[in-house]
Amino acid sequence: MTTSPIVESVPSSPPTWQGRWADEADTQAFAQRLAASAALGHATLALHGDLGAGKTTLVRHLLRGLGVSGRIKSPTYAVVEPHSAQPAWNVGPLPVWHFDFYRFNDPREWEDAGFRDIFASPGLKLVEWPEKAAAVMGPIDAELWLQTDDSANAGDSDSDAPREVTLRAHTPTGRTLLAAVQSPHAA
Repeated sequence: MTTSPIVESVPSSPPTWQGRWADEADTQAFAQRLAASAALGHATLALHGDLGAGKTTLVRHLLRGLGVSGRIKSPTYAVVEPHSAQPAWNVGPLPVWHFDFYRFNDPREWEDAGFRDIFASPGLKLVEWPEKAAAVMGPIDAELWLQTDDSANAGDSDSDAPREVTLRAHTPTGRTLLAAVQSPHAA
């Protein structure tokens, strides 16, 4: 005889923030709110969006907010760019790795490049195109989706076009980051 459970659990959706960035100044303000959170000290953030959606621009503003100086280049060809940040909430330097898996095609590259060790170490991991490495990547604390609002600039290729933004938290660290962007000034 089979019995039905008395109480069924309904899967809950992860906590989410949705907003709109009217311009790059809004992107910078969002990055500053994230940068103020000590939860970034050991977080993995996955960044989703089409080419030109603003993922690398967000990363540049976030790294500046964390005290990274000097040139911040896209890791499109190198796959990963390491940085040393000096956030106000950290006693020493904070290691940061900015990944771009757009050209990542072979999971063997993961082991050969030592990415498993990087993801297991303390520090912030910012991952563009995470779906390309989903089979080998560890847990993600929060995911950020960026989508350009093309209707606002009908046919204009302005890189400062408005963005629709969604941040979804998957772990306690992700929920702390979500709380950091849910300030009264959140767009």
